[in-house]
Amino acid sequence: MARIGEASSPVVASEALARARLRASLVPDLLVEARRVVSTVISGWHGRRKRGIGENFWQFRPYVEGEALARIDWRRSARDDHTYVRDLEWEAAHTVWLWADPSPSMLYKSTSASVSKQARALVLALALAELLSRSGERIAWPGLTDPITSRSGAERIAALLAHTPALPVRPDLSTIRRFSDIVIAGDFLDPVEETQEWLDVLARHGVRAHLIEVADPAEETFPYAGRTEFTDPETGDKLTAGRAELLGDDYRRLYLARRQELGAWCRRLGWSYTVNHTDRLASEALVRVHIAMSAETSYASGVRA
Repeated sequence: MARIGEASSPVVASEALARARLRASLVPDLLVEARRVVSTVISGWHGRRKRGIGENFWQFRPYVEGEALARIDWRRSARDDHTYVRDLEWEAAHTVWLWADPSPSMLYKSTSASVSKQARALVLALALAELLSRSGERIAWPGLTDPITSRSGAERIAALLAHTPALPVRPDLSTIRRFSDIVIAGDFLDPVEETQEWLDVLARHGVRAHLIEVADPAEETFPYAGRTEFTDPETGDKLTAGRAELLGDDYRRLYLARRQELGAWCRRLGWSYTVNHTDRLASEALVRVHIAMSAETSYASGVRA
């Protein structure tokens, strides 16, 4: 037995195959659940306007170096000291990338929650895939599939998820290009600096991101007391606390500080950050993400137009 406050050595064991089998067994039921969630929000879901080749005026926005000079609206630019581009509304399909965190920490489920974080993240991703496919948008999953346009897009992604044995913990996002959106569902428990470093390529490429933090209520409230053993699901490290309740205040402060820092960083980039607790409805997060995706935000600069 480890001494109080001492971290014991990690248990060396590969659980990737077991996690893959669990995911494969869950996906069919989660697709059904995702479609049930979709049925509760579909009435308020509609296509989103976007810039591109079209006939209808959409907006004026600041000129970005490298764009074609022919797109500059010189009359509007002459009104002040800035150069503006005239954007037209595009009716063609938009690309939205979807990703749910497959790391071991997502398997956590407390007695206060109805589902695990992994199940909730997959339901959110598949529900968005269903909604976007019905709207005629292109959807894709980094490291799994290129953008596709299909009414059965959610079903196709679900099949790939069920039959792919190993998903990268952090997929390469460098191939995602400007004017795309990406929805990322995970617990974001890694150090904020690591998450920012991973996502920075999206900001540099002019991609708009929507982060959904999937949180178990016990992770937020820390309802532990007495002698408690904590295990890191990523490394297997164990920590035994003699009186866990003494750790509560510091834990909650650090937990919320991580969320606040990451959320503030996203807002500075013009991205959205949504928290969805696993004891709450998945549809709540879908509505908030839809509102964020419908907002007129500049992909180029990360600020509202």
